[in-house]
Amino acid sequence: MNLPPGIRSRHIDNHNGLSMRVLEAGFETPGRPCVLLLHGFPELAYSWRKVMLPIAAAGFHVVAPDQRGYGGTTGCDTGYDGDLGGFRMLNLVRDALGLVAALGYRSVAAVVGHDFGSPVAAWCALTRPDVFRSVVLMSAPFAGPPSFPFATAGATEADANAPVTDIHAALAALPRPRKHYQWYYSTRPADTDMRDCPQGLHAFLRAYYHVKSADWQQNQPHALAGWNADQLALLPTYYVMDHDRNMAQTVAPDMPSAEAVAACRWLPDAELATYSAEYARTGFQGGLQWYRCMTSAAHTAELRLMSGRTIDVPSMFIAGTSDWGAYQKPGDFERMQTSACTQMLGCHLIDGAGHWVQQEQAAKVSELVVRFLAAVSRQGPV
Repeated sequence: MNLPPGIRSRHIDNHNGLSMRVLEAGFETPGRPCVLLLHGFPELAYSWRKVMLPIAAAGFHVVAPDQRGYGGTTGCDTGYDGDLGGFRMLNLVRDALGLVAALGYRSVAAVVGHDFGSPVAAWCALTRPDVFRSVVLMSAPFAGPPSFPFATAGATEADANAPVTDIHAALAALPRPRKHYQWYYSTRPADTDMRDCPQGLHAFLRAYYHVKSADWQQNQPHALAGWNADQLALLPTYYVMDHDRNMAQTVAPDMPSAEAVAACRWLPDAELATYSAEYARTGFQGGLQWYRCMTSAAHTAELRLMSGRTIDVPSMFIAGTSDWGAYQKPGDFERMQTSACTQMLGCHLIDGAGHWVQQEQAAKVSELVVRFLAAVSRQGPV
């Protein structure tokens, strides 16, 4: 792994079953407040390499782990037929809490999450605001915990048996049949489809990172009217896929040219090689286990424990203007700002960035995070 000078790598026991590989910046000076960075899929702690040093320069100890099932972190079962329990959302929070404690912190200045790391960061702030004193969410809005059905005690039998739309059947029934990527990622073939794809793992990752970035000109995000098949079909096929294609087949037609790859400054091929080498070694199943839990009613039911609770620590949201992630679940972007987060100090959509905002526009993201951390100390707007 080619790390910038000033960032070190080591392994730490998080006392929740994992030996976590972590990257650190600002570690030279003891007693600094900690900022914890949580990556998403298909990413690694390495995804934060461009923002760690600027945040550390503002006076923080910056820590980015390979999360459960990813990269150099070991100690969990990543087999498809293994126990999914360790990948439940509240256990991912426990992973973060255990790491913070192992590092010798009673609290952190901020937890920052991108993509699937964003809901983990949100749940950290929701469940343990005493430890995670502020939160930055990137690319994936948080709309609040799931609720119990309300005022059903007097419901009639007809109400109880009212038909519920099967969104997957509705997507499959479209004139151009579709399927949702999160449920595809929950299937057994998904790991092999990507790891052993005909174009090769490195080329797959290049195309995948490309189509979700601002470099892919077809990314023109906008809010959707509702969670129904016709509206979801407006999403790019890397989110709502053609029914008969896997993810490697989906992104292959948009593989950038050799000239475009050579011109890509935010993810040069030598840096992409870090990802392809790691995923060639580990496969994708560790990260895909997270999706299997998210799409399982049995594993998400426990999150209703926090029904009605809000994130009450200072919060901020960052995404790229070319990122569909803010809109992929209709209404979440708005609910995050109006009800789920009660101290939102800023909501920023950055020009020139798609989904990989902290890599595509690292300087702007670093500036916003540093300003947010300063604002938290004085409770001002960002």
